[in-house]
Amino acid sequence: MTIHEVRNAISERKICVLIPTYNNEKTLKRVINGVVDYTQNIIVVNDGSTDSTSSILSDYRQISIIHLPENKGKGNALKIGFRKALELGFDFAITIDSDGQHYPDDIPVFVEALLAENEDVLLIGNRNMSQDGIPKKSSFGNNFSNFWFWFETGIKLQDTQSGYRLYPLNKIPKKYFTPKFEFEIEIIVRTAWKNIPVKNVPVKVLYDPAERVSHFRPFKDFTRISILNTILVIITLAYIKPRNFIINFRKKSFNRFIKEDVLESDGSNRTKAFSIALGAFIGLSPVWGFQTALTISLAVIFKLNKVLAFVSSNISFPPFIPLIIAGSLFIGAPFVDGETNFLNHEINFELVKNHLLQYIIGSLILATSVSTILGVGFYLFLNKVNPENG
Repeated sequence: MTIHEVRNAISERKICVLIPTYNNEKTLKRVINGVVDYTQNIIVVNDGSTDSTSSILSDYRQISIIHLPENKGKGNALKIGFRKALELGFDFAITIDSDGQHYPDDIPVFVEALLAENEDVLLIGNRNMSQDGIPKKSSFGNNFSNFWFWFETGIKLQDTQSGYRLYPLNKIPKKYFTPKFEFEIEIIVRTAWKNIPVKNVPVKVLYDPAERVSHFRPFKDFTRISILNTILVIITLAYIKPRNFIINFRKKSFNRFIKEDVLESDGSNRTKAFSIALGAFIGLSPVWGFQTALTISLAVIFKLNKVLAFVSSNISFPPFIPLIIAGSLFIGAPFVDGETNFLNHEINFELVKNHLLQYIIGSLILATSVSTILGVGFYLFLNKVNPENG
């Protein structure tokens, strides 16, 4: 695309460029001047800078500038910028860091990719993290982030940490829980959970230690990111995966559901046996109240037969619960010198509470044993009935 075509597309699609900045006086002017070549739809959020940032920005009267009195983090600056962009009537925002690592002449890459899509999309710049000059800690952090993003969304990307992005402003979440660097992880995961496509586009990157000022604090920010990912994983397993399974089930006709989710003609006997074993293990494990969500989530993640896993997880349906509790307590007794005679006790959850460690140990042993027996037995049965599908 020519610069003229890019400018027209930016205007027609109501795209702005959002630049959060904090003490990047060495590179800020170069970044803004590069963006101005393509558009003056620019919003700069000065996140409490204490250097000459305010003086530099005073030369740009044709763009929107927001000065924050104190530094509160990149995530907070982006949220304020998004709100301003919506107030000004924009539908999309391209975010570019002000530390000089991003090239403004990659803006057409985002514009072309957006025009090629038939739906709203969130685009993330894919940097070449293997090139010379890229710090190893940055490459490791990106791979770490890529893995957890895949686990939480099922989407495989090569770069999830780049701040060079295009956001569909009307499709991203309205409220957020994180204010700093981890915000950029939260927003892409939660946008993907809304079934908005998240994709990479190739961009260039420059790491110049003489100019670049990084505000990433390795220990504090990595800890915050790890806590966020822990929370996102819990939500994924407890809610997102079961929700998607139920939505998918409702969309299917009965015949299609039976064929794809029950019979799964392309699923091997081994996969089906593992599905039975997984369900039985979760059903007998001490995770009462979360068995269905956990079973379906793990079946989806490991691409097992969701229905078989779900059905076998119901091995702990109400009439069997007293027997399972008693059996678990009996099996766990030798490991904690616990009580084995429960004939004079009422089998209920109060009994479990009073012998908790004994129950947990016994239930895990019981779950492992029964799931192994059922899995192996089911596999042998399937191989006899349908040997060519082994």
